[in-house]
Amino acid sequence: MARLPVSEEDLVARFGPHLNEMPKGGWNAGIEVDREVKTHCCFCGQQCGIILKVKDEEVVGFEPWYEFPFNEGKLCPKGVKRYLQNAHDDRLTEPLERDPSDPSGFRPVDWDRAMDRVASEIRRIQAEHGPDSFAVLSGVSLSNEKSYLMGKFARLGIGTANLDYNGRLCMVSAGKANMAALGMDRASNPWSDIPLADVVFIAGSNVAECSPITTSYVWRARDRGAKLIVADPRVTPLARTADLFLGLRPGTDSALMGTILHVLIERDLLDHDFIENHTVGFEEAAAAVAGYTPAWGAEVTGVPAGRIEQAAEWWGSAATGMLLHARGIEHHTKGVENVLSCINLGLATGKFGKPGCGVTTITGQGNGQGGREHGHKCDQLPGNRSISNPEHREFIASVWGCDESEIPGEGVSAQEIMNQIHDGTIKGLLTICFNPVVSLPDTNFTKEALGRLEHYAAIDFFLNETAFHADVVLPGSLHEEDEGTSTSVEGRVIKLNPAKAPPGDARLDWEIICDLADRLGQGRYFPYRSTEEIFEELRVASAGSKADYAGITWDRIEDEMGVFWPCPSEDHPGTPRLYEGARFAFPDGKARFNAVSYRPPAEVVDQEYPVWLTTGRVISQYLSGTQTRRIKPLVDQYPEPLCEIHPRLAESLGIADGDVVRVSSRRGSMEAPAKVVATIRPDTVFIPYHWAGRKAANQLTQRALDPVSKIPEFKVSAVRVERVSGPRSGSVDQRDMDLKTGAEQ
Repeated sequence: MARLPVSEEDLVARFGPHLNEMPKGGWNAGIEVDREVKTHCCFCGQQCGIILKVKDEEVVGFEPWYEFPFNEGKLCPKGVKRYLQNAHDDRLTEPLERDPSDPSGFRPVDWDRAMDRVASEIRRIQAEHGPDSFAVLSGVSLSNEKSYLMGKFARLGIGTANLDYNGRLCMVSAGKANMAALGMDRASNPWSDIPLADVVFIAGSNVAECSPITTSYVWRARDRGAKLIVADPRVTPLARTADLFLGLRPGTDSALMGTILHVLIERDLLDHDFIENHTVGFEEAAAAVAGYTPAWGAEVTGVPAGRIEQAAEWWGSAATGMLLHARGIEHHTKGVENVLSCINLGLATGKFGKPGCGVTTITGQGNGQGGREHGHKCDQLPGNRSISNPEHREFIASVWGCDESEIPGEGVSAQEIMNQIHDGTIKGLLTICFNPVVSLPDTNFTKEALGRLEHYAAIDFFLNETAFHADVVLPGSLHEEDEGTSTSVEGRVIKLNPAKAPPGDARLDWEIICDLADRLGQGRYFPYRSTEEIFEELRVASAGSKADYAGITWDRIEDEMGVFWPCPSEDHPGTPRLYEGARFAFPDGKARFNAVSYRPPAEVVDQEYPVWLTTGRVISQYLSGTQTRRIKPLVDQYPEPLCEIHPRLAESLGIADGDVVRVSSRRGSMEAPAKVVATIRPDTVFIPYHWAGRKAANQLTQRALDPVSKIPEFKVSAVRVERVSGPRSGSVDQRDMDLKTGAEQ
């Protein structure tokens, strides 16, 4: 096969010297493209509109899609460069199986052999060890149709309860809190409400790097005089412009929010009518923070008492306000409590159900919103229904045409699946677009677990670090190779349009799953001939649920630039803003305050491990890096993980900027160059988590889980930092360091 272009230089050589020119009329490669396709970015939950340019059945560039209302043509570096992954040399184009003569390598096989082997191994393992001995782990960047399909396939195709998804590592704490307090798991507002807020309070979200287009909405609020409050252990780029920065210790978010609630109550900055008429449980929530004085809050969080009081004054006295939160408060063993403590602030001041008022999560992953609605969570059926609710089970069984008893019960979460693989309870695994070797905490534990599987099959478009452990690898499809829908950070259902076909013998993900179901003898439940047919069944399955898509059609999505759910009928306009009229999604219409008492993180610093570690993202990389680490301009921008460390801590340890440092926890250690910055707490270091092998930050993190959401505590670990050497000489060979990790596993 001829080598495909993998970089901008290759594209220039093939398509002309003017690839990078940007004339007044927009992007122009100096070539006449065959077509332009309106679709959406494959990365974060903002799901920005983009126009892909196609030449000779390859995506060769992009145009801004100015008409799409969310981003209005704006894109971050990842969106701009995303098309460069399409023709990468690493793209999987044929099925692979582990080569018996070379245990560290693979050999190509035909589709029938690969699929028959996977199907026979599923049947064998379940016959020997029971139906739940085979598990499925799914990606949340999949389309709504594929998310729905994976839930149905695990339950009816394989017949296992043990299905979960990598959204378990992202937004589940927010989802559980939203359901408990508000009755519905979705952003409370469209992003167009942010500029209407008099106060924008951002907690645990590096907006400028992790959801950059959201920054423009914050600027619009500030242009009309809004105050900006940011709470974070790091002075993130947006925080540098804040009117008030709350630099709290990692793991003390609920203490901060509880102290702010205490001040609101003490100074009577409450909306008493709203509390009386539209909520329950205020007295219990107030009692829980009765002792949370500003002095106490300052002692626990490290934020000066005066700043906490100022935050309460601004939030409580503002007529409108938006509180936006993300993984910084959700990646904790008390992530649900952290989010509930934020919601309490909104309820106490009546900031729900009207323009410019809401408390909402900034969804992280591509389809993190839709992916947590339609049934590929261990405890969930389509429409955000509970798999343990008899009425919900009966309804979905009627849609699927099966007996209710054929649907397994609740399984275990993603990390718990890996725990059961490690202890030998789960013997087989199928993953799709999930890279747990990089994504899950305690990397060494994850690698040990994968080595104990009797059979592992992976569906993906690149051979990610986890797939190096697989027995069979099935080449699937990229975002721009299939048709479907996604649901954005706002709750807007949008249309994904195909720009090209999968290369070589790679297949569409949904076709692989339906074929596998047929080989397992369950093809009658998977008769689909298109993703639109899957979506039509999803509409029926979601009807009457809290995540109701019944009135959303593909034509409506295209014509209306997306439709907000819930949308129960085709003549319904959709619901951009939830809780209008302060009516919440409970039978009595009232929101629930929740009593939140601060408790420390699962691991705290001590003499042996005296420094807090927190982890997160950088603007040029995405999640486990499977895609972005193969896009050269993004790699050039941030080629390897850096350890951010405050000058005072660096000086005390004899560390200079650029020195190589070793960061060690109770689980492992890694080395990285030090980045000495004043924008982090002196007791804390930060390492981004997008890299694998020896550069994996999750070698350090812990497997402790939130008891409700079952999300790991990525944001708080106790570590030791020590200087190893001076700066490295020469450049980083990113490919050798990150992509050839099979030898390191």
